[in-house]
Amino acid sequence: MVLTRRAFSASLVPSLALAQRGDIDERVVFPAGEGEYHTYRIPALLPTPTGALLAFCEGRRFGRGDSGAIDLVVKRSEDSGKTWSALQVVWRDGENTCGNPCPVVDARTGRVLLPMTWNSGEDHGRELHRGTGKGTRRVFVASSDDDGESWSAARDITAQAKGPDWWWYATGPGVAIQLRRGTHAGRLVVPANHTSERDGFAAHAILSDDGGESWTRSSVIAPACNESQVVELEDERLMMSSRSQSFTNAERTGYRSISFSNDGGETWSAPEPDPHLGDPQVQASLIRYSWPGTASAGRLLFANPAPPVSRERGERIRMTVRLSRDDGRTWPAKRLIHQGPAAYSSLARLPDGAVGLLFEAGSDGPYEGIRLARFSLEWLEGGVA
Repeated sequence: MVLTRRAFSASLVPSLALAQRGDIDERVVFPAGEGEYHTYRIPALLPTPTGALLAFCEGRRFGRGDSGAIDLVVKRSEDSGKTWSALQVVWRDGENTCGNPCPVVDARTGRVLLPMTWNSGEDHGRELHRGTGKGTRRVFVASSDDDGESWSAARDITAQAKGPDWWWYATGPGVAIQLRRGTHAGRLVVPANHTSERDGFAAHAILSDDGGESWTRSSVIAPACNESQVVELEDERLMMSSRSQSFTNAERTGYRSISFSNDGGETWSAPEPDPHLGDPQVQASLIRYSWPGTASAGRLLFANPAPPVSRERGERIRMTVRLSRDDGRTWPAKRLIHQGPAAYSSLARLPDGAVGLLFEAGSDGPYEGIRLARFSLEWLEGGVA
């Protein structure tokens, strides 16, 4: 495959404003049909140390499906999401599938690392999930040393990241983290998921202690765990929150699955349902907004579509953001961001201190575009669960 280094255009493009009122500012960043792409999906939102904001997603050239000609694309903002650069293609490989962005910043160097995945455009997800594709999913990482203005060629890390008997593989999607505290401070932790005959649908993490030069994989989180996001807790444990999914759905509870690590993500407890967070079987976003001792005290934020809780696959509607003051034990504050169809999302603390939610949404369906909603932590704090 050919992977070339590309730089951004300097031009800025105002995003389409949908709602601008006292509490929330919502804009379309990636409208379906823009440029050569039929649909944009799988958002990831990452602020950089110098104040830039990067919005990643998949540009799906010929349809909404998860397979075929898909490129990994990004836009860049220097004003906390009010205006954006022209779209940049980070990774394109002919008619093949390049996607599942899960970026992270190494604060020690300022380097932006972008774990992602690849598969042949001839293979469909249902085949890859069951190990019957012509090929298999592979794992790559690219990097940027200039806040996302240009990107290195992607490097194949499949042998380090993926178990030899695993079928499907996906990084995130969403964002990865760098540990701030304890013995493993500085470690990069990338949430991921896979399928295999032994594990069924399962989550795990890949870890790097040398800035992404080498990687190891954690123990498996199973059963019935899929797309995952990870957060560092105040007591130095990690919490993984996963989409609940299995081949038969017999093990689904209707709630998110959570698991904990006491060793920097190397091993994980058995998953258990989170009684406060429903899961309509869709990706979700989880971040730490602040640590204890700061002006806003310790806060975690979580976002996903929130229809009524059901063991069956729920409708992808009602994008909701929730706030926890006790490391995810309870979620006492919430705000509805979008009433109608909505799907995948990615939260971030924006460079200006606001909360940003990059999410898929529309009026007639959830994949009409990817939007950025901006709002204050204070407004979110005032929402009653």
